[in-house]
Amino acid sequence: MTRQTIAVVGSTNPTKLEAVQRVLDRLEGHLGQFLVEGVTVDSGVPPQPHGRQTLQGALTRARGALAIRPEATLSFGIEAGLIELPSAPAGLATGQLLDVQFCVALGRDGVWTVGHGGGFAYPAVILDEVNRGRSVGEAGRILFGRQDIGSQEGMIGLLSHGHLSRVELTEQAVLLALLPRLTPVLYGVPALES
Repeated sequence: MTRQTIAVVGSTNPTKLEAVQRVLDRLEGHLGQFLVEGVTVDSGVPPQPHGRQTLQGALTRARGALAIRPEATLSFGIEAGLIELPSAPAGLATGQLLDVQFCVALGRDGVWTVGHGGGFAYPAVILDEVNRGRSVGEAGRILFGRQDIGSQEGMIGLLSHGHLSRVELTEQAVLLALLPRLTPVLYGVPALES
């Protein structure tokens, strides 16, 4: 029987925990079997991160989670934020901001790797609320009358009419953050210690 090790996520958001567990389950033959746990960690960034704050929030979450559970083999920090498109051509109908999920995977060995999922644009009515100082989640609550969208299908679930959920979007970021651990010799990183 395979020994089960701990992966800790710097969040108790069920969509983030489910995304990490799904990816680790798929990668069991490569990385081993993991039990995923969530812990409450302050991201250190505003409720609606922009630009570099998004990656910083993910890294802070991963480091904070490992500090709480130092016996974990891996820790994960996941942060969604708004990233500006550089020099978007004229005529872009959706504005220049994309919502992107970043994931940092931090090993007990101190090595961290990063990935992010697909980015998507918000309608102007949501960005108007963000420009007024609200988070995307608060804008969704106001516009759709829904509480805690980010812990459920996410704004991507609402905007895609259920064709892509927040869990699925987050899975992309988690898997891409783990690429170096799947082929460590190519990336020059150490193999995971269990």
